[in-house]
Amino acid sequence: MDEQRLTRVSKYLSRHLRHRPEGIGILLDEHGWVAVPVLLRAAARHGFPIDRAELETVVTANDKQRFALDRDADRIRAQQGHSVPVDLGLPPREPPDFLFHGTVGRFLPAIRREGLRPMRRHAVHLSTDRDTALRVGARRGRPVVLTIRSGEMHRDGHVFRLSGNGVWLVTAVPPRYVAGGRS
Repeated sequence: MDEQRLTRVSKYLSRHLRHRPEGIGILLDEHGWVAVPVLLRAAARHGFPIDRAELETVVTANDKQRFALDRDADRIRAQQGHSVPVDLGLPPREPPDFLFHGTVGRFLPAIRREGLRPMRRHAVHLSTDRDTALRVGARRGRPVVLTIRSGEMHRDGHVFRLSGNGVWLVTAVPPRYVAGGRS
């Protein structure tokens, strides 16, 4: 599959497995899963046919590992980033002492006042390295990387979870745990 098709399929899956399953007439179960044949039929019915091989390529070759197939490869779901209600069933985990969040300078005043909020998603997404945070921030403009004192947050009772693709999730990050971010 060429890179352009890979990107188009990935974006299509993100839209419908994370945000708008009803847009193609599918229902996610409580943990975000949908049967692969159901998804493939729905995509075809809505003018975006995807074959099984393309789907598996997107799951395995996507650099961000956005999607997962279950053990039998019968069901698919997004790893994180949902705006629709799902419980990914991720157990609480102790995070490293520091995690990182990529953003852009125009959001810094609100972050300094209110901290990091999930906005339309279920959780704030954090990464273990600055480079990933830098790439995330760059999607919206000139990136700013924030350092999150996640170890301290955890000791203060905040619950962290680790998605299957290595993204750390927390419901919010109060401003006192946010450092860096000079724009």
